[in-house]
Amino acid sequence: MDSLALEHLTTLTLDVDFRGIRRIGAVPVGQRGVATVTGGRFEGERLSGTVLGGHDWFVNRPDGVMTIDVRLTLETMDRALIYLAYQGRFLAEPAVMARFARGELLDPSEYSLATTARFECGHAGYAWLNDTIALAVGEQTRTGPIYRIYRLP
Repeated sequence: MDSLALEHLTTLTLDVDFRGIRRIGAVPVGQRGVATVTGGRFEGERLSGTVLGGHDWFVNRPDGVMTIDVRLTLETMDRALIYLAYQGRFLAEPAVMARFARGELLDPSEYSLATTARFECGHAGYAWLNDTIALAVGEQTRTGPIYRIYRLP
């Protein structure tokens, strides 16, 4: 089997309002909540700019896994607007998830944060993003996650 040669597309750093999380409560799939993304930035060779904002609709499932569903509006350095949506999961042992739920900063070796991402853009200079399939790996920080996003060939 051939290995995939992933291209680093951008590094996305998000600012999340953790204090303002809205707890929707128990739903059939787990405990649902919504976190507001207040801003951030993204930096890469072909894709850089500012995160204008968005939301993370998350579910803490009964099996301890947290699923995430994030939608953001990005603005490139040359003012093109991009819609970014990504879905994925945060996996860790139950004791680690309990620490995470208390707001503790975890060591990246204790968890796996991975997503798939898709982009939409009407600007001709970024039309290539509309056909991009991307994978991301993330890291927890006190202010929000940092994702390294890679483009599949």
